[in-house]
Amino acid sequence: MSFLNAQWKNLALINYEIDAQLLEEYLPAGTELDIWNGKCYVSLVGFMFKETKVLGLRIPFHVNFEEVNLRFYVKRFENGEWKRGVVFIKEIVPKKAITFIANSLYQENYETQKMRHKIIENNNTNTFIYQWQVDKKWNTIKLETQKNFKEIEIDSEAEFITEHYFGYTKCDDKTTFEYEVKHPRWEQLEVQNFMIKVDFQKNYGADFAVLQNAKPVSVFLAKGSKIKVENKKTIRHEYQS
Repeated sequence: MSFLNAQWKNLALINYEIDAQLLEEYLPAGTELDIWNGKCYVSLVGFMFKETKVLGLRIPFHVNFEEVNLRFYVKRFENGEWKRGVVFIKEIVPKKAITFIANSLYQENYETQKMRHKIIENNNTNTFIYQWQVDKKWNTIKLETQKNFKEIEIDSEAEFITEHYFGYTKCDDKTTFEYEVKHPRWEQLEVQNFMIKVDFQKNYGADFAVLQNAKPVSVFLAKGSKIKVENKKTIRHEYQS
């Protein structure tokens, strides 16, 4: 049985280039940074969880909710091939039970905050808004997009950002949790305008204050799909002297 079944919908992806050295201390054992076209990326991601089931069960009042996370991209070589995955700096949700389960079972860095979202549909555009409160101040992601979804092109930046199918969590310097995220290939909406109002240092710590005045390399909206999280395992990596 899958640990988690849900739909991830309307993923707002704001992508920044960052100094790879800054991420070294967050890198799980046995993985290395996944670089695209010479760039090391972090992404601020807001989206909706829908129809959520944990171990096949719906938790009352925890079925539909927002999430915002900051993540970066890694890869791990196993059995002659590369597994491509993500590492989360922090994941924010409005539900305490989700935070407790994820932090207890997966050693993730979840945090519970007040959140809200809105979708505004106009004749020619859609606007997607995700907001979350930290120290009584609202952070905001706002994307205005075209209305028609299109395929994510092969070998594109958008493909690199969305086609990572494993999650890795750093437990300590030698131990990593790996889990698989299964979903079909996504479509995207072209973003026409966006507004990011986020206190990166307050949300993610001093290491990421550098993003405060950084201009995103790209911004797009992925349609999302049904997803499954399964095949969790522990990796113990012994360093070679």
